[in-house]
Amino acid sequence: MTDLLGRVHAAAGPYLESLATRPVQDGDALDLLASLGGPLPAAGEDPARVIDRLLAVGTAAATTSSGPRFFHFVTGGVTPAALAADWTAALLDQNAFSRISSPFAHEVETVALGWLRELFGLPATWGGALVASATFANFTALGCATHWWGFQHGVDTAADGLAELPRIPVLSSGYVHASARKALQMLGHGRNAVTVCARDDVGRVDLPLMRRHLESLRGAPAVVIANAGEVNTGDFDPVAELAALAEEFGCWLHVDGAFGLFAALSPRTAGLVAGIERADSIAADGHKWLNVPYESGFALIKDPARLTAAFGMPGAAYLPGAGDPAAGYALSGPESSRRARSLPIWATLAAYGKEGHRAMVEKHLDLAQHLARRVDAAPDLQRLAEVPLCIVCFRAAPPGVTDLDDLNRRLGAALLADGRVYAGTTVYNGQVALRPAIVNWRTTESDVDFFVDVIRELLPGLT
Repeated sequence: MTDLLGRVHAAAGPYLESLATRPVQDGDALDLLASLGGPLPAAGEDPARVIDRLLAVGTAAATTSSGPRFFHFVTGGVTPAALAADWTAALLDQNAFSRISSPFAHEVETVALGWLRELFGLPATWGGALVASATFANFTALGCATHWWGFQHGVDTAADGLAELPRIPVLSSGYVHASARKALQMLGHGRNAVTVCARDDVGRVDLPLMRRHLESLRGAPAVVIANAGEVNTGDFDPVAELAALAEEFGCWLHVDGAFGLFAALSPRTAGLVAGIERADSIAADGHKWLNVPYESGFALIKDPARLTAAFGMPGAAYLPGAGDPAAGYALSGPESSRRARSLPIWATLAAYGKEGHRAMVEKHLDLAQHLARRVDAAPDLQRLAEVPLCIVCFRAAPPGVTDLDDLNRRLGAALLADGRVYAGTTVYNGQVALRPAIVNWRTTESDVDFFVDVIRELLPGLT
């Protein structure tokens, strides 16, 4: 066993050291993926050879999304402390189901959740759940909202489901994310349950329209989703104004803050999330701006009792139930048996603290502004939106090109095929564009400059 772990350790150093300069994707190395397949081995082979093969293929063909030049989606790296703690989680192999299954994992999770509340300035009375992703964080939070909504109608949805209930009213701006819709889909409401109240094609919220919709409900309970960090530009719904509207009409207010919640860490951007403490639930994802491994989502809930009401399990004689001192976080979220995903979160917060994470956020704010200036200075690039946070939305716009949407689609494909940097396309305000997101702790100004240089190098071959 130690020999196998030694092989991984030996490969880790060179791989991590290469992240600063290696391509995000080596297209030629993808041919190695075929060596992983074939029929299921009948007798197996030497584990050392298996691990060597996995490392050889992985270190060559893996997408270096943990590196500084991956600007696609919204993906952070993994801090050194978080990576070591993730290895520790695998080493200890704890089941974070309950106190009785792992007092250690339970305590680390309790501390980590408390520190997350402190990081974002939320009251200590809030509860929370560590879950697998931003989608599961939305699922957990909106699951609590569903239980609250059913209770307003006199129905325990955890026990009796939705069959006797009307369709849940959910209102949001045009910034509502696909993961929130997917959460509603999985909860049985349907992804089309959302009534979008937008005042323009970009999706900015239309507060008077939302008010009219709420008035039309005549006091029926509803859910309002505020979006903290729109994925194309990093723009925000006005959380405080939506909170006031939700309070006036007795709604559940959910904040989808997958990455935008981290605006709370800097005085420069804290105003963007003013009012989050008035929400009933918040969803976020640690693999984005906290820079911890995947499967590090979290839902924060104002009334912790809603978690156990919505996600408590039916009685089983061998399992600790609600109220049992041996119970734990499995009764507060969608998963039962679960790895100790709290360890990387605890470790990165312990190692770098609130100030370290504030500094990281502010570094990325500065890098986004630097990228915006580079775009503005380039005669063949056009910025499409302001840059309130860490995303810069722009497109290639060389003089004389008429079909810019086609050009930018081909540019996005060319960037991914080239592999030196990574950023895909989106559609913003009806225009095909790039929307690089800067949230990786490794990213530097030179990486941002290299990104722009690669784009401008590829452009002449596309026009």
